[in-house]
Amino acid sequence: MTEQQAPMRICYVAYPTSLTLGSANAVQTYSTLRELRTQHLNLQIIIPRMTAEANPFDALDVTYVPRVGIGRLSRLYKSTLWYYAERTVFAWIVLLLLWVKTQRGTRTDVIYVREVICAFWLSQWAPRLLRAKVVYEVHHIEATNHSRPKEQWASRLVERIDNVTLRKPTRLVSLTSTFRTLLHDQGLRAEHAVDILPDAYNASIYHPSNQESARSSLNIPRQVTMVCYAGLTFAYRRLELLVEAYAQLPQALQADTRLYFVGGRPQEVAALTQQCVALGIQQRVVFAGVQSQPVVAQFLAASDILVIPDTVTDETASPLKLFEYMATGRVVVCPEMQSLREIIGADGAAVFERGSVTALTAQLTALITNPSTRADIAARGLEAVAPHTYQNRATRLIAVCRTAVSEHRDA
Repeated sequence: MTEQQAPMRICYVAYPTSLTLGSANAVQTYSTLRELRTQHLNLQIIIPRMTAEANPFDALDVTYVPRVGIGRLSRLYKSTLWYYAERTVFAWIVLLLLWVKTQRGTRTDVIYVREVICAFWLSQWAPRLLRAKVVYEVHHIEATNHSRPKEQWASRLVERIDNVTLRKPTRLVSLTSTFRTLLHDQGLRAEHAVDILPDAYNASIYHPSNQESARSSLNIPRQVTMVCYAGLTFAYRRLELLVEAYAQLPQALQADTRLYFVGGRPQEVAALTQQCVALGIQQRVVFAGVQSQPVVAQFLAASDILVIPDTVTDETASPLKLFEYMATGRVVVCPEMQSLREIIGADGAAVFERGSVTALTAQLTALITNPSTRADIAARGLEAVAPHTYQNRATRLIAVCRTAVSEHRDA
């Protein structure tokens, strides 16, 4: 059945932290929406307008809602509650816009939302005001979120948010089946009401490329073994673990190996630079700064080994860089975690005991000294990641929405 024959109307509500794709959240949102726009005709996208300047989202025919910058008040009193209030205002403006459309004869069948406070309000009121179903792409239990309010009295509010957002939506979408199992085991949501929709990679940017050409364009010596980490931010990624592991490499290997960091905010780079100086390895560690996605792809292609020292979350861990790393056809080193195993499979990456400098050093040593092993693991990783394109993610997202609407009609 074609989209022209199936008039299901989807409203995708997002709150990207950057309209210029300056965060993983924004990249995932934009890339998903770009493919969703090509596959589903009856789609409305609502996001906040954070700047008057042109940005990539403009090309997606989005509906902008002016951002009410309540979160800026955290400069006066540091608290996540200001951002809760900001997103609350946004959610109610969205409800008002969709209610007006409903009164004018344009009904929304399903609202897909991936921001927790928006999900909190929409899952309670959209069914009442709009007769719309809500699908919530949940990335964590709010009570475990590093950015949750730290005020003691706010703990009951956070508990309330989790209770509503995990139970009220018609369906939940999880990045990993590991998290779905956790929700089921804790009695928060039955497994049959949670769909799995992993993250993805942009196949037009991240794909196998010639290493020699990439190194030539980036002025990287051909003869060195290149170990690389690439990410927009370094926070909570345990990059100090990678620096320490590199410092513990045998001197003969370290002399012919270079460690590259691509991305990072100035204060994060400064902290790692100090660590490198203290360990006496600063001459062999390169900080390339924040780069555009195409240039990041070149750094990945130029590399021999791509490392993920740790992840921000546990059961919901699905870092974009894992997909992008694997898609370039280079060997990936990552911690042993069930959530990552869902993507890498049994042998699509080289794993090490999470948090262990010794284990990471041993894995780096084994890969540096054995190019054929690197090639074998990289090939299996490339095969494992192949289905995880944004085109496929958009197709599956539409199918999830259809399921939600079907449940509504059968109710």
